[in-house]
Amino acid sequence: MKRPSLICLLVLAATAARAEPPQGFSRLSDIAPDIAQDMRYAGPDNFTGHPVPGYDRPQCWLRSDAAKALAAAQADARAHGFSLIVYDCYRPIRAVSAFVDWSRNADQSTKAAHYPRVDKDRLFAQGYIAAQSTHSTGLAVDLGVRGWNFGTPFDFFDQRSWTAGKTTPDAHAHRQTLVALMKRHGFTNFPREWWHFTFKGAENAERLDQPIE
Repeated sequence: MKRPSLICLLVLAATAARAEPPQGFSRLSDIAPDIAQDMRYAGPDNFTGHPVPGYDRPQCWLRSDAAKALAAAQADARAHGFSLIVYDCYRPIRAVSAFVDWSRNADQSTKAAHYPRVDKDRLFAQGYIAAQSTHSTGLAVDLGVRGWNFGTPFDFFDQRSWTAGKTTPDAHAHRQTLVALMKRHGFTNFPREWWHFTFKGAENAERLDQPIE
């Protein structure tokens, strides 16, 4: 009998170690593998400047109905010649707690890139970060379109990032196209963040704290 190669054993070990999403959730990669994933909180390229607790793997988890709706939105987008990219999906409660802790410390290293015109300790009060996030329900997603200009980067906390905020004509058109696309598939935009969308039913869904592994 032929013994499995070292590579096969490593792949099997990695697969076995991969935690399953909570009941009723799916990995977006299993539902819509053609949606690009740039999961910012799993690495240092985010407003905290560090990997965020709870994001042990750079994976998008969503409740299965939201994942299927997002897959339908991607199919719609591809039919119109563009493709989605996600930046954040399910967010464990411990990550939200880490954001609160970050807002209270003295670190200002990411101010120029993420909140140049807002005092750090005002980010929660002004609605840019939530103390109880709909992301923790698995029904919210932050996303954009690959290669499109939206006027500001993801997680740029400023009025220029408001969906109807002042920006260039092409960025405004891109925001409106994204909002219309997501609305057709059951998602509502958060007016202060062009990238943030919530699937129907989030107000009644349980918030969870299982880490993304």
